[in-house]
Amino acid sequence: MARKFKVGDRVSWNSEAGRVSGTIIAVHTSDFDYKGHTHRASEIDPQYEIKSDKTDHVAAHKGSALHHA
Repeated sequence: MARKFKVGDRVSWNSEAGRVSGTIIAVHTSDFDYKGHTHRASEIDPQYEIKSDKTDHVAAHKGSALHHA
């Protein structure tokens, strides 16, 4: 079962640059376009938009890639 998070949760994930942490700013429960790509999401397997603490960069990830920070 995928991990569930909510807006405002602090999370971390692995990126090419190493471990990154940030705050969830949106939860998507249906497919959405992000940075020119369609991301698949559902009620069962949502995707999360996370704003990085260091760079203010926004990334989209599935719950399986995230951990509570």
